[in-house]
Amino acid sequence: MKTIQVNNQKVLGSVSEAEIKAFRAKAAEAMEKLSKGTGAGNDFLGWLHLPSSITDEFMEDVEATAKTLQERCEYVVAVGIGGSYLGAKAVIEALSDTFAAYKPSKFPKILFAGQNIGEDYLSELKSLLEGKQFGIIVISKSGTTTEPAIAFRLLKEMLEAQVGKAEAAKRIVAVTDAKKGALRTLATAEGYKTFVIPDNVGGRFSVLTPVGLLPIAVAGFDIKKLVAGAQAMEKATAKDADDNIAEIYAMTRNALYTSGKKIEILVNFNPKLHFLGEWWKQLYGESEGKEHKGIFPASVDDTTDLHSMGQWIQEGERTIYETVISVADQQHSMVIPSDAENLDGLNYIAGKHVDEVNKMAELGTQLAHVDGGVPNIHIILPALTEFNLGELIYFFEKACGVSGYILGVNPFNQPGVEAYKKNMFALLNKPGYEAESKAIQSKLK
Repeated sequence: MKTIQVNNQKVLGSVSEAEIKAFRAKAAEAMEKLSKGTGAGNDFLGWLHLPSSITDEFMEDVEATAKTLQERCEYVVAVGIGGSYLGAKAVIEALSDTFAAYKPSKFPKILFAGQNIGEDYLSELKSLLEGKQFGIIVISKSGTTTEPAIAFRLLKEMLEAQVGKAEAAKRIVAVTDAKKGALRTLATAEGYKTFVIPDNVGGRFSVLTPVGLLPIAVAGFDIKKLVAGAQAMEKATAKDADDNIAEIYAMTRNALYTSGKKIEILVNFNPKLHFLGEWWKQLYGESEGKEHKGIFPASVDDTTDLHSMGQWIQEGERTIYETVISVADQQHSMVIPSDAENLDGLNYIAGKHVDEVNKMAELGTQLAHVDGGVPNIHIILPALTEFNLGELIYFFEKACGVSGYILGVNPFNQPGVEAYKKNMFALLNKPGYEAESKAIQSKLK
């Protein structure tokens, strides 16, 4: 079976092979910290051997729960934010028909809520669900995270009003803490089906837990193949080695960072990978952006964004590099027709597959950017399949752990995200924040 490949040869005009290999010892040390659990944040290493620890019994439970929701619902709303939303969204978007929202399906349409505090968004979502058969997958360790808690309160009230509390309880699944928290308390009281978010798996590493697997399964995709891909990559990147692609990626990006490349742009030439970029940005931004260090993660969807960001990438400040994800094989075949009038001047590519033109745009862009001083790391994904996406997810997770340790930060905490929450709670006069409320009000005068 074809597997993903990583090629870093087109960075060598900016950094040398020797500069990359200079991080070899640190990469080996990082691998040892991960495998032995001796590094900072070692209480959040549950993702490391997660794929190989998934049992058939667990998978059958997830699939059975997904089937129950499929049988009862036209729509299923996954309520969560950050890692409790982006992983599932990324996989579902990558595997779905681009226009699935406008076509009938034998599976429920997966909608998302709790990833924002948009009043119009929530109002329009409720309007869509009015009179429809829907269910909810609510994802939160605590049950008190503001954005999903607001969305769940509104949707729970609506669902109970439409079908009654007893039926609503059969259509709500809670993915939460094993023993504690508001959502666990509610789920126990109401009799919801529940799955556990492992204590040692942070949100941005949780795609292969029920956080991601259940919505993906409800959407009708093969989670066993997704997990199998992750298992294959877990095995392939398990040992420190010169050809370990997770280490190669981690060493290369740190060498580029040291040389002054402060921004990494994840590039795709397949529109289905947009949300893979959003998931990747959280994974690397939240893992490495600490102590005034870390590469800034950005993403573009090409060729679309070449018509908006292409000029800056080609000739702007030379603090950037690109990691390009290529999808080798497409799911469909479409040939460009010939036209007798040829008014658009396209007959020179008549008879070619659309993807051949896209691949030449990709190669031409890569050559132009490298010539313009933008190094390129190239990741080749054989196809957009569950197996290959499982590989890619685990690859990025493993490389993130290695890269964070090379950088010298704890890749598994996120202390900086609490600052805005404290201010928001103070501004809203949340009980327990009286002193903070008084202090922040004084700043606003």
